[in-house]
Amino acid sequence: MDTKFIRDRITQLRLQKGVSEYRMSYDLGHSRSYVYNISSGKALPPLSEFLAICEYFGVTPQQFFDEGTTHPALVQTALGELQKLNEEDLLLIISNVRRLLKDY
Repeated sequence: MDTKFIRDRITQLRLQKGVSEYRMSYDLGHSRSYVYNISSGKALPPLSEFLAICEYFGVTPQQFFDEGTTHPALVQTALGELQKLNEEDLLLIISNVRRLLKDY
């Protein structure tokens, strides 16, 4: 993993969220070029800003760095909802997911 991964991942998550570089910069409380500078490789966010970026996307730092998860915000939302279910319903969901994965 390298700085290119971080830049690309921020871009990927930003596009999935459907926000512009300018909008994301503004939402994070920075100048309009803040996210552009990260995406273009001119800068990297310090740790505190990285954590704010993760929060902005609704992902944990672990999910941010998980290269196998293409939609970490959706996974985080699904996990939050799954935690509300009882054991019987969880087993049903697991069964359905396994059935769906057989088709791929």
